[in-house]
Amino acid sequence: MKVEEIKVLSDEELAKRLEEAHQELFNLRFRLATKQLVNHREVSRVKRQIARFKTIIRERELGAR
Repeated sequence: MKVEEIKVLSDEELAKRLEEAHQELFNLRFRLATKQLVNHREVSRVKRQIARFKTIIRERELGAR
């Protein structure tokens, strides 16, 4: 997802997507440890997505003050 797409999400939807991304990262790490992961770049892609979600959440927290 791009930043513009993330910014239009509601707070609840953003929290839900963040939780899903954390779950996906867990699954990718598990598959990586068991040598079942084919594309290793998926791990960094999900980490970057989590960072984007957290950045938008923090921007909203700071903007609400």
